[in-house]
Amino acid sequence: MFGISYIKFEANTYVLHYSKGKIKKEGRALSFFYFAPSSSIVAIPMGSSDIQFIFNEITKDFQQITIQGQITYAISDPKQLAELLDFTVDKKGNLRNNDIEKLRQRLINEARTTTSAFIKSLDLKSAIVSLKEVEQIIREGMEKSDVVKMLGINILGIDVLEVSPSADMQRFLETQTREALQQEADLAIYQRRNFAVEQERKIKESELNTEITIEGKKKQIAEKKMQTEVLKEENKRKIREMQIEADIAIETQQKELVEIQSANQEKVADTKEHVLRATLAPYKELDWKKIMAIQNDGTARTDIAIAFRELAEQADKIGTLNITPDLLSNLVD
Repeated sequence: MFGISYIKFEANTYVLHYSKGKIKKEGRALSFFYFAPSSSIVAIPMGSSDIQFIFNEITKDFQQITIQGQITYAISDPKQLAELLDFTVDKKGNLRNNDIEKLRQRLINEARTTTSAFIKSLDLKSAIVSLKEVEQIIREGMEKSDVVKMLGINILGIDVLEVSPSADMQRFLETQTREALQQEADLAIYQRRNFAVEQERKIKESELNTEITIEGKKKQIAEKKMQTEVLKEENKRKIREMQIEADIAIETQQKELVEIQSANQEKVADTKEHVLRATLAPYKELDWKKIMAIQNDGTARTDIAIAFRELAEQADKIGTLNITPDLLSNLVD
């Protein structure tokens, strides 16, 4: 009525009421009457907002990649932003222009600008696995950006959701990766087989070493037994030698004993002979007849024997000799 209107804003909206080029009211969640023909109302949303971005870049090896993510921001200086972009609203509180999209595009451009140099320093494979690095680069770049500061924007967060190659390159990388994985699988199978063969070789080698050790022990045992047998035979030989030496000593002693006994017997015999000679020496010069007479025991037998001895001595002179049985019987009796 008469150009006077009423308008009301929410709590997260910062309002600037201009009248004749000067600010009459400003603040959050304002509601007021105003004279429409001479008023201009700026409404800037103060809550956090998310911008989805997606843009393409070229890597060091001239491959195209797509970077997709999200920027979370909030307006920290609405008056400064209102000087650069148009957030004027109509009677119903709707924005007259689409400068909010300009704001979002400028933020996306700043994100892309800060990312471009980094991506161009990487090859394709390095780039597609550099999500965290890209996030860090964008965050640091936008925090230092003069454009962002001039707009009065506070960057709350950067999330890079995907860094992907072109469809053809992705299929190629998938094939290459699949082949690499297959090669790794084949290598793993080969390594497992090789490991199994190596383990089998080690087991066989261990068995052979065990057998060698056992044979060595058997050889040592055989050598010990042989040494024992040799020692036994050596001891037996020494015992036999000792026995022989003992027998030789005994025989030597027996020989010496026999020689001593023989010498003693010879001395006894010599002594007896000497005694006998000394005893018979007086009879040597005597006539046998005298000796017979001395030893005559007075019997007829002795006289007859003497007579026969004398007859024998005169046998060449005797022609015939008769010996009667009575005479012989006297000799026998």
